[in-house]
Amino acid sequence: MSDPADAGGHRRVPDFFVVGHHKSGTTALYEMLRRHPQIFMPALKEPRFLAADLRALVPSTPQQPATLEEYLALFEQAAPDQLAGEASPGYLRSRTAARAIHALQPDARIIAILREPSSFVRSMHLQMLQEHVEREHDLRKAFAAEEIERAGQRVRRYSDHIEYVEQLRRYHDVFGRERVLVLIYDDFRADNEGTVRRVLRFLGVDDAVEVEAVEANPTVRVRSMRVDSAVKRLVEGRVGRGLRALLPAAVRRSALGGLRRRVVYGPPQGVDRELELELRGRFRGEVEALSEYLGRDLVGLWGYGDAR
Repeated sequence: MSDPADAGGHRRVPDFFVVGHHKSGTTALYEMLRRHPQIFMPALKEPRFLAADLRALVPSTPQQPATLEEYLALFEQAAPDQLAGEASPGYLRSRTAARAIHALQPDARIIAILREPSSFVRSMHLQMLQEHVEREHDLRKAFAAEEIERAGQRVRRYSDHIEYVEQLRRYHDVFGRERVLVLIYDDFRADNEGTVRRVLRFLGVDDAVEVEAVEANPTVRVRSMRVDSAVKRLVEGRVGRGLRALLPAAVRRSALGGLRRRVVYGPPQGVDRELELELRGRFRGEVEALSEYLGRDLVGLWGYGDAR
């Protein structure tokens, strides 16, 4: 990887970054922001380029940039009067992204979204099942076995995301608190439009434009990993190659999404209240520390008063 600090001054670099967290509304926020006439965000939602420490842990796709030149090319179409930004939820979890962003753009504005931990774990588990990263359908068993070795490192697939105070402090240390906007997922869900207008004011663009609410990347349950794998093989095999030759990409994605919604995915199952209490007990200390750090009663908001 090229050093971000080597970027030429004539190249367009992002002005702001949506840094996370996963399953906390980042996709919806990205979709809403990129429709604003004063904002440019590339079609690739999650470049992840500035989280070098996660590359060995999270496989890249062919679309994701491998060099600084490829990364900066994502923003070349931004107009001079537009702010350029990107959204990579992994940046909040990354231990190196904050300083890499600062090296590239010292005046960057940072947006982070935090979700109640037990709800986050449930949603992340379903997402990882959907992506075939997780194979264990039982959340209790999956969480108990979350610590794995990958690329020579011991990682916790769920808990490593929920180190909120440490993660925020990395950004506050290099950007200061005034350049970091911390949002709470509950606020975004309760007042989608109002939260986005708050983000627009933070970025310094017109917050009076029409804001259309977006539902993106909803949490779903994978009914059968076997059926999902069969659909994946179908898409990637001879039938898929034939469709790619006949149909535009948007039509293919829509058809595949419809097939998966009907056959593979279903609504999430009800919450296991006993497990929820156990998870809240596990993460109570983090929620208490975050409440103190942000000066907001998240213990009360998230129902951690009785957690043990």
